[in-house]
Amino acid sequence: MIAFRLIRPLCLLLLGLACSTAWAEEKPAEKITFVDHVVPIFRAKCGTCHSAGEAKGGLVLESYGATMQGGASGAVVEVGDVDASRLYDLVSHKEQPAMPPKEPKMSDEFLTTIRKWIEGGALENKDSVVKAKKKASFALSTTAVSTDKPEGPPAMPENLATEPLLVSKRGNAVTALAASPWAPLAAVAGHQQVLLYDLTNFTMAGALPFPEGTVHVLRFSRNGSLLLAAGGRGGQSGRVVVFDVKTGNRVFEIGSETEVVLGADISPDHSQIALGGPRKMVRIYSTADGELQYEMKKHTDWITAVEFSPDGVLLATGDRSNGLVVWEANTGREFYTLNGHGAAVTGMNWRVDSNVLATSSEDTTVRLWEMTNGTQVKSWGAHGAGAASVTFLRDGRLVSTGRDRVTKIWDQNGAQQLALTALPDLGLKTTFSEPLGLVLAGDWTGTVKVFAAANGAELGNLVTNPGPVAARLEAAKVALAAAEAPAKATADQLAALQKQVTDKQEAAKAAVKAHADAEASIPVLAAELKKIEGELPAQAELVKAAETAVATITAQLTKAKADLETAEKANDAVAIEAARKVVETQEKDLATAKKAAEAAVGTKAAADKLLADLQAKHKATVDGLPGMKAAADKAVAEMNPTPEMLKAIEGATTAARQAAEVLARHQSAVARLTADLTRGATAAGK
Repeated sequence: MIAFRLIRPLCLLLLGLACSTAWAEEKPAEKITFVDHVVPIFRAKCGTCHSAGEAKGGLVLESYGATMQGGASGAVVEVGDVDASRLYDLVSHKEQPAMPPKEPKMSDEFLTTIRKWIEGGALENKDSVVKAKKKASFALSTTAVSTDKPEGPPAMPENLATEPLLVSKRGNAVTALAASPWAPLAAVAGHQQVLLYDLTNFTMAGALPFPEGTVHVLRFSRNGSLLLAAGGRGGQSGRVVVFDVKTGNRVFEIGSETEVVLGADISPDHSQIALGGPRKMVRIYSTADGELQYEMKKHTDWITAVEFSPDGVLLATGDRSNGLVVWEANTGREFYTLNGHGAAVTGMNWRVDSNVLATSSEDTTVRLWEMTNGTQVKSWGAHGAGAASVTFLRDGRLVSTGRDRVTKIWDQNGAQQLALTALPDLGLKTTFSEPLGLVLAGDWTGTVKVFAAANGAELGNLVTNPGPVAARLEAAKVALAAAEAPAKATADQLAALQKQVTDKQEAAKAAVKAHADAEASIPVLAAELKKIEGELPAQAELVKAAETAVATITAQLTKAKADLETAEKANDAVAIEAARKVVETQEKDLATAKKAAEAAVGTKAAADKLLADLQAKHKATVDGLPGMKAAADKAVAEMNPTPEMLKAIEGATTAARQAAEVLARHQSAVARLTADLTRGATAAGK
């Protein structure tokens, strides 16, 4: 009994311990939250620099919302992913600048708490629920790989705001420049923004924000529907953003880099994005989920250029030393190492058939590499002191620019076809607008010049630091007024030259017709002469007969009068009466005969005059025919413009066309800016 009493409490104690242990094992692990565990660490270690009153780098760590929002360089916490969280890299001294500055690294206890907090879902408080790991903001749909023009109208911005997001005191260097492959559209890097320009009138078509920092890369997708922008802040952060060209919306963001992105591209089927920069690492991400697919560590210096081949099979990358590598895009495996450049690779572009890669370098050269064996097929000195950018045209020619400030067009043998007007400063970027045949070149001062590839004519400028819409509208109106007079003058000059040619052509036609008419009239006149000459004998006989009749009747009248006189002397009343009747009859007949004779004589005289006139006309026509032939031949010879006239007309035509194009651009610009200003005012009113 005593033993039972002693054993029973012991059993209960053991049972209680067992139950307690089981409960402890089943009890969920404590939540690490921002409110309960993390913010005290931040206040103690980071409050001096990252409070609401002193937000260095735009980062505030004293509230959950501000912490998760991040700073000027973007998010610093990636939920569930410590390795991708810049905050942890800095406080653990894995990355620079180490935090807190000028202090030892945080204790292991603090670092463990921060790490567990991120791994546990970066919860705000004990009631928060773990959220799914953040994926890409938008999964891009893939598209067929093709180098042909897509069906339908090419993508152009639709009613995007053109009010600049930031206006600086001066323009920025042209760090990125791109032209749509199918639309008359260009993208230019501005101050923390991407500026879209309609190349038909050189007016802004939209302003896309890039608060991540400086834009170092701009690329249109192969079908022209998307625009990739990449860049960031040196030594702080880098990002790749993909915009929908029509809407201006951000449809994809990727690459929370701890360094600025200097090279990037989107694959032709939109399934991959490749990037690189000062970290010397090439990274390829999937656009389906935003996950990293491959990392390639071949380069030994900053990566400066990245581009997929048009067929999407290969990826080329170049670096700040002279490294140039071609990779298999779908596997990340090295395909070729291309050796030849002696300095930094500054730019690259694939030929449309994906068989040849063009590269530019600080070693002054442009080089062409074929992909069958990975060998260099051409190399030429393109720009003294360094070539900065190179672009293939669809017809196989190339355009490049560099430190000599001159943008040039080449054939594939390196023969220079055209050298364009020099830029104000070092050339940095160049591109080509296929739809309009325009060369675009940008320099260190922020100047972007637009040239006609056909003749090198300088057509206008794109601005990297545009002013407000209202100011641009007033400037456009002034430019329009200034363009009207030259347009009219050149049009009038061309019209005058064309009138000279037209007048000579009309004179030649008239001279030829006159000669032909005269030549045709000769046989007609001859026929009329012959006819009249044939009628003249009969008319002469009529005159003779009429005159004979007058003479006969006159003789008869004389005899009748004599008979009357004899009768009167004989005082024979019957004879007198008979004689008188005969006289009267003869007098009437004589009057009639005289009229007939006068008519016959008149007809004969008229025929004689007509004959004389026709003879004179016939002679004059025959005699004048050689002269008319000579005049016609001369007029015909002078009808065709002389080489000097043709040259003048050609020059006037070109000048008139260019002036009309300039006028049309200014008219379009005024209309566009007026609509933008109205739309902005309406939006402000709402």
